[in-house]
Amino acid sequence: MRQIVALAGLLLMSGLEAPAAAKKKPAAKPAPPSTSGIAQRWLRSMTPAERAAQLLMIHFYGDAPNTKSRAYRQYVTAVRELRVGGLIVLNRVKNGIVQKADPYQMAAFINRMQRLAKVPLIVGGDFERGASMRMTSTTEFPHLMAYGAANDVQATFQLGKATAREARAMGVQWVFAPDADVNNNPDNPVINTRSFSENPQVVAAHVKAFIEGAKSDPHYHVLTTVKHFPGHGDTVTDTHFGLGVVTASKERMEEVELVPFRAAIAAGVDGVMSAHLHVPAFEPETLPATVSKNILTGLLREELGFQGIAVTDAMNMQGLTSQFPAGESAVRALEAGADLLLVPANAQESVRAIVAAVKSGRLTQKRVDASVLKILNAKVHVGLNRQKLVDLEKISDEIDSPEDEEIAQRVAEKALTLVKNEGGLLPLRNPAASCHYILAAGRFSTQGRDLSDQLREGLHGSKVRLLDPQLPVEEFDELAKDAAQCETVVVEAYVTASASRGHVALSGNYPGFVDKLLAVGKPLAIVAFGNPYLLRTYPSVAAYLATYTTAAPAETAVVKALKGELEVDGKLPVTIPGLAEYGFGLKLERIR
Repeated sequence: MRQIVALAGLLLMSGLEAPAAAKKKPAAKPAPPSTSGIAQRWLRSMTPAERAAQLLMIHFYGDAPNTKSRAYRQYVTAVRELRVGGLIVLNRVKNGIVQKADPYQMAAFINRMQRLAKVPLIVGGDFERGASMRMTSTTEFPHLMAYGAANDVQATFQLGKATAREARAMGVQWVFAPDADVNNNPDNPVINTRSFSENPQVVAAHVKAFIEGAKSDPHYHVLTTVKHFPGHGDTVTDTHFGLGVVTASKERMEEVELVPFRAAIAAGVDGVMSAHLHVPAFEPETLPATVSKNILTGLLREELGFQGIAVTDAMNMQGLTSQFPAGESAVRALEAGADLLLVPANAQESVRAIVAAVKSGRLTQKRVDASVLKILNAKVHVGLNRQKLVDLEKISDEIDSPEDEEIAQRVAEKALTLVKNEGGLLPLRNPAASCHYILAAGRFSTQGRDLSDQLREGLHGSKVRLLDPQLPVEEFDELAKDAAQCETVVVEAYVTASASRGHVALSGNYPGFVDKLLAVGKPLAIVAFGNPYLLRTYPSVAAYLATYTTAAPAETAVVKALKGELEVDGKLPVTIPGLAEYGFGLKLERIR
């Protein structure tokens, strides 16, 4: 989801193993969800414009702006006057660094908005790897691909359970997770480690486990949503920046991409999020799936039998806005079969367009009301009619629990995958004679700071440098010369898929620096924090260790592995073309 959205223009810009054989026959269609009397009563109290607004979920940043500020007044207008249906927490990005939200500030803001709302707001979050994807002070779980490498479905169940508990504690009832994409394209710039695996059966098993975990405790029930339908794993385009295309045949899509979505529907997932992708196998016109009736109705509803809530991906992404203006895209999405319009490019214009479409006969009020009732029933289902305010005093007891931290650490350790180890370079025989170059994502990034401290403490005598991709080439040249004095060189590289990057490669002056380190001739190991495919760029390294995540537990696990205090036995959940097959992984015995 797009992370960079200008707040100043809120009202103007954002609004204000599953068997492949299952594909051969259509899924049985479950009965439509029942309509509660409360939802019906809410619906009857609404004007046509208010009904249209209930279909919108606008963004907020989880902070608590001053009530006299323009930003706050814009939210008041959106909630009290326009009467949008919900909010979704996103993160600001400043100087390339994601600024996560504070649980207490967010809960306080949500309470203010709930008091203003005529009908309770439903609040969502992209909590793909737990709430920590958007929030501070929550358990920092690894990225989903680490769970695939660890081959621990029970841990994924626990992830779903913990995510639901942390979400509800902070006032979030709708989790836009798990990611059901099959990452079968190593050049994919936006999915990558957000996916469990390239194996559709593995993805399906973990998707099912997450959903079941999220639903396992009725005290913390949330709505879950799989994404990005009909599959975002095989594209080289980041749909935040343009319309992506998946050129696979229908048969391949049935056998690969759709398998996890079928599993999710069978597990009772509440929502399915569309992708801003053109998929010719199902839609002959050059249309994003978000506005394709062939995909959202023909494929999702009729073939797969999904009767839940069809959710659009953020509608301010260029994969959609490059095709249609805000109002037109809102109407087209509803015509296609969508129910919830996420982060509209212009909330007021979207409402006006929906109302106008009903007046002109392009949409019927019955069609709009059907989607509105789904949203209202969802609100009743999660108990918003009974309790809509967050108890701030209870938050600390529900987030960042020691038990969750232990699970996160265990997954990070089990996920470590040793892909190369020429001459038994790892674990380090003489840690004090090793040199470590930590390649942080950017100048203002906090990545690598804790790792540098752990390396200095755990590998006494080793040389550790935390670097910035924008350092002058001359400084990198000097560092490369200094590496000649090291017995072993280790590069710890942070590279992840992000909506703000558009690629999953080393940035700035890092590529040339690594080439110079290789030219020094000393044994060199790369530890990939995030993107496991980085080995393709540097196939001649002596050792390669993949973590699949930038989360803190992986840093602790890596230090243990370098010292020989941890058995390493993870297996690749993806193929590294020409270098390592799916399921490969060398075993590293614990020696200390």
